[in-house]
Amino acid sequence: MSTEIMAQDWGRMWIGGKWVAGEAGSRPVVNPATGQAFAEVSEASVAQAQEAVATAQRAQPAWGALSPLARGQIMHRIAAAIRAEAEPLARLVVREQGKPIAEARAEIGGAAEFFTYFAEFARRIQGEILPSDAAGEQIWIQRVPVGVVAAIIPWNYPAALVSRKVAPAMIAGNAIVLKPHEETPLSALAMARIFEAAGVPPGVVNIVTGDGASVGAALTADNRIDLITMTGSVPTGRRIMETAARNLVPVSLELGGKAPFIVMEDAELDLAVASAVTSRFMNCGQVCICNERMLVHARIYDAFMDRFVAATRDLRLGDPMADTTDLGPKVSLAELEKVERITAEAIAAGAEPLLRGGRPEAAPVAGGFWLTPTVLAGATPDMAIMRDEIFGPVVPVTRIADFDEALAIANDSRYGLSAYLFTNDFNRIMRAVSDVRFGELYINRVGPESLQGFHTGYRNSGPGGDDGSHGLDHHLRKKTVYVNHSGSSPVRLMPW
Repeated sequence: MSTEIMAQDWGRMWIGGKWVAGEAGSRPVVNPATGQAFAEVSEASVAQAQEAVATAQRAQPAWGALSPLARGQIMHRIAAAIRAEAEPLARLVVREQGKPIAEARAEIGGAAEFFTYFAEFARRIQGEILPSDAAGEQIWIQRVPVGVVAAIIPWNYPAALVSRKVAPAMIAGNAIVLKPHEETPLSALAMARIFEAAGVPPGVVNIVTGDGASVGAALTADNRIDLITMTGSVPTGRRIMETAARNLVPVSLELGGKAPFIVMEDAELDLAVASAVTSRFMNCGQVCICNERMLVHARIYDAFMDRFVAATRDLRLGDPMADTTDLGPKVSLAELEKVERITAEAIAAGAEPLLRGGRPEAAPVAGGFWLTPTVLAGATPDMAIMRDEIFGPVVPVTRIADFDEALAIANDSRYGLSAYLFTNDFNRIMRAVSDVRFGELYINRVGPESLQGFHTGYRNSGPGGDDGSHGLDHHLRKKTVYVNHSGSSPVRLMPW
């Protein structure tokens, strides 16, 4: 399989268990480390996207009729195959997305774990039996598949997010049509090879490549879709929600964040510094739960910042295929220029660069989208850089006087995905549990989130989430059955 993955014909997508060429032209896939195209991927037409939905709709009843245990056995085979192909899959992630190989290996490990975890729900999809108002009758509330799922994923985790969408859909008995981001489609296509080899029935999983404005829009507007699950930007999420409303289709959206990273005066300083560096600069800052704004208590501000800046300087920018690399390139030139613009605007507004990054004079690999870290002191809550998602290796810092100020600044955000607190004061911890208005709160640690947790946000970070038992719930709908076994019609007790 390794040879097949690396030598795959990227000009075909997987629809109905067949590899088909796209009808809407092709698009190059660029290696962020070199800036050079290394593959060409065909793009689906709107008609092909619609055919993928029709194929999924035809395949779903038979898949849903299988026992969950039978579905889980196929998913265990998928997980085993991902682990067997971990190194070539990780190297493919690096080539198309740019993250360091160590992080890519961790991503592939997570991709396998999603299938293992959700396969274990085969014996745990439970319904309810309730007493009826009438004798000789029971009320059953069953949890049944929603039907056909449309999934849209971004570019920052091109393999793991395939698993995050496909695994819960499969164990619930649904069929799914997934569109990867147009800049990073290869990992999804490689995963399709694994699905095929593992014996996923034709049409149960479909991978459709193409542009979001055409293919993504066609999928989310199709009235045969029963659930839309999407990870990506707020503007795209809004458009999807508006489209879904026309068909009354439920949505699960995870739309990014502006995570506050609060460090109080009693925090374990070494832990807080190491955690802040990891949370800000992993995947070149291209993570929705990244440390996006640091709020540091005045009493330890200088000591914390000295260590933080020193640790940031020590990060090794390098070829992402090297095991020693800490920081790889940005995913694209457009993303790099966006971060440069945000940084320049913040400095013009009065932020002070304690560490001024930018494009390196001597890039680790010529032609890539390289950006070294920037640390900005003196950021005020009203600055755009404290309010808008950066998604790059830049962090603004605000000095805070007390916990009340930290809470006020943290909660004053249109985002509400993840937040961090470093303190040993139990009263503060419990106040944060009550008063931090974010879907995830990490105390004295950083992410990523656990499979059995629930990765969900508030406000513009979107409604929904795919993880754990609560994520699985999105992929099941409830059916109420009244079972009368008395031999006579029950007396109607209520006037409706």
